[in-house]
Amino acid sequence: MISWWLAALALSQTVHSHASPSSTVALELARRPVPLRSGIGAAHDDLTTRSKQAQAFYDQGLAYLHSYVWLEAARSFNQALALDPTLALTHAGLAVAYTELNAPAASAAALERARALARTDHDKRHVAARALQAEGKVVEYRRALDDALKAFPLDEELWLARGQAASDDPAERGQGSVAASIPFYEKARTLAPGHFAAHHYLTHAYENTGRIAEALAEGEMFAKMAPMVPHARHMFGHDLRRAGRIQEAITEFLAADSLAAEYFKAEKIPVEYDWHYQHNLDLLATSYQYLGQMTAAEQRFRASFAIPSSLVAQEFDKREWPVFLLARGRAAEALDVATVMAGHRSPIVSATGHVEAGRARLALGQFKQAADEGNAALRLMRGTEGAGMVATALEAFQGEFFLRTGQKDKARPMLEGVARKVRAAPGPDAWTQALFTLEAIARAAREVGDWDLAGWAARQMAEHDPNYAGAHYALALVAQHAGDARAARTAAAAAARLWSAADPSLPELKVVRDMK
Repeated sequence: MISWWLAALALSQTVHSHASPSSTVALELARRPVPLRSGIGAAHDDLTTRSKQAQAFYDQGLAYLHSYVWLEAARSFNQALALDPTLALTHAGLAVAYTELNAPAASAAALERARALARTDHDKRHVAARALQAEGKVVEYRRALDDALKAFPLDEELWLARGQAASDDPAERGQGSVAASIPFYEKARTLAPGHFAAHHYLTHAYENTGRIAEALAEGEMFAKMAPMVPHARHMFGHDLRRAGRIQEAITEFLAADSLAAEYFKAEKIPVEYDWHYQHNLDLLATSYQYLGQMTAAEQRFRASFAIPSSLVAQEFDKREWPVFLLARGRAAEALDVATVMAGHRSPIVSATGHVEAGRARLALGQFKQAADEGNAALRLMRGTEGAGMVATALEAFQGEFFLRTGQKDKARPMLEGVARKVRAAPGPDAWTQALFTLEAIARAAREVGDWDLAGWAARQMAEHDPNYAGAHYALALVAQHAGDARAARTAAAAAARLWSAADPSLPELKVVRDMK
């Protein structure tokens, strides 16, 4: 009997690894001079300085922080400090940027300088709140911000920070904003209508709470106010995709890609020092996959997989490449790619690689080896911080294992549980990943002849996203197997229509056209 460990594992925050790219190089890049730029959105907080240039570079750094452009934020703050090294808030902002550049020692040193230099009540409150956040003291962090807002009720930066602090994650920068964050961001937006950051964070908050129309409106405003920031264009693409406007989403993702490529070339910055570039490639790839443009999707998946990252979460997301290969029936290639991931120094990434290698071995009929891969993943996950990132993928693998080894009574409830979990996960990235997870369940069920499960999974896909051609393709195959020619033709026609922009050579397209 194969041993499987399926204890509940909480989904962790982004975890920093010690892999390359190195923080040493990142710090060197962060000290490079930088010009003042336009098109990045406006942000402002008053500094106690006589240098207008220092204030301008600080405001630029603040704007970059609010758009998650960590390297340019650090460069801007360092430029401000070169003009006036006594700026406490600038050191505090630099501490945040250095944390996100995976340079914790430099971050701690910057925060200590901020504490030592803070003179005014305004500066002291800002720095003290940042220090509590850095220490992971969420309750105290919120309380400090609440007290600061009583003293400075017109300070939009404090309102923005308080919105982030509504999350239980002490490292929150806005991406995980919750429903309780929204009133704070709305207050900041009212106080400073020209400040783009509230629109950015509201986009995330509305995404995470399923308010897609409102997220789309805020994302569009963010993109208009910061048109030269790749993440701003990317965020708008996020919600266009979620609203079913997939081709427009691709346009925004391509714009973000182009802006980033121009930046790398002009500034001579290696791509691995900008976390967002790889993330945007991932969403671009899955968007092409969604449309049936597999050649374009493959090109982006390959490019993303080749980029090293110091973020475990980003290395974890490289599983999308073997997942794609498996979906295209290329199990041997998927196994090769997954094996690369399994060799990663991070136990989380390595466990993910073993899970995907196990799925590839299942597709190849190598059941004993697949079980070995699953147990290797379990050993790596035990007692490892962040192991919750792998838990659902592991459960899906276990369910598929049971399905392919004839244990359908165990497979069905497990795979139904996976479907519920992935469909409930917040955010547009998770929404698309859920769709492909459901598709994998439907495909595996068809391959083993469990047409009842295949039909259930197909209906889950159509319910999750009725605009996805693959859902109608899955429904058509189920109807065809059941001998319902009319239902098969109807579903096939819908799939063909929704795959109108697909690669002409897409095998699924030929299948549905033959049904019509």
